[in-house]
Amino acid sequence: MTSPKIQIFEKFAEVARTLAHATRVELLEHVAQGERPVERLAQLTSQSVANTSQHLQQLRRSGFVKPRREGKRVLYQLGDGPIIELLSALRKVAEHNCAEMRAITSLYFDRLDAFEPVSREEVLRRLAEGSVTLLDVRPEDEFASGHLPGAVNIPLPELERRLSTLPGEREIVAYCRGAYCVLSFEAVAALRARGYTVRRLVDGFPEWKAAGLAVESNAIADLGPG
Repeated sequence: MTSPKIQIFEKFAEVARTLAHATRVELLEHVAQGERPVERLAQLTSQSVANTSQHLQQLRRSGFVKPRREGKRVLYQLGDGPIIELLSALRKVAEHNCAEMRAITSLYFDRLDAFEPVSREEVLRRLAEGSVTLLDVRPEDEFASGHLPGAVNIPLPELERRLSTLPGEREIVAYCRGAYCVLSFEAVAALRARGYTVRRLVDGFPEWKAAGLAVESNAIADLGPG
């Protein structure tokens, strides 16, 4: 008879196997921005709808996502529990132990922005002082689902055209989907090249919300979990 401890470890391994696919991890990044239909998730991950549905079913079985039917459409949102914290912990372990990951970070991300990112604590302090402009460079639908308090939304493809709407007298802190979302890295590089004082938030919207910090959606305050 298998011991209870081994049975529990087998469940640990089962949950871990669910995340052993890059597309599923990417799907979680997108679902963490807000509820999404399968078709939109397929578009965002450059997968077929059929493949996306299969990956989402795997994630659903382990509780990472949960579906909701709206007419003929099926929409997915993040499951319950410390999912964002788990993904953040996996990222930190990979950063610490994987030389290849550190090489990718150095070659690509550090090339765009090697400056120390801004912590959530510093952003909160600067918001209270009114001395910072938060720039959300995600697509409009993600911004509408939820964003940091008072953030300005300029999706990355529109940044060049809408530079005049950014205040020049305050430092800008850019953020997007997470710690390795390339949108904020590219926005920071583009703005620095044009003389703006700008840094990145240490991670992204999902981590901010998971920490229980206040967020807004559709101009209505949302105090987040807890």
